[in-house]
Amino acid sequence: MAKGVLIVDDAQFMRTMLSQLVEENGYEVLGEAENGQEAVEMYKEVDPDLVTMDITMPDMDGIEATKAILEVDPDAKIIMCSAMGQKPMVVDALEAGAEDFIVKPIQPEKVKDTFKSILG
Repeated sequence: MAKGVLIVDDAQFMRTMLSQLVEENGYEVLGEAENGQEAVEMYKEVDPDLVTMDITMPDMDGIEATKAILEVDPDAKIIMCSAMGQKPMVVDALEAGAEDFIVKPIQPEKVKDTFKSILG
């Protein structure tokens, strides 16, 4: 059975692009969330193997959502995706418990390599 991924991003076009990359690389999209609050609720429902998490979102940002998901499941695997590749944001994301960081615009090879290194 394919490993399942939850995609979290407030931009529909990013969710669509990530969904395509997830499926092209042999994984299954278990759900899509538009903000951190939705992501936490959906995580509990679909129990994904991996989460792609945008940092800047309404209601609850990606860093807060990462912390909340890790409270629910300390073994959760989360990759931050954001155009804000500034060092402090990357450090905050990793300190919050993210496994890795992908900078937008997303490069398909980077996504593939990152997924492979985390999911095998």
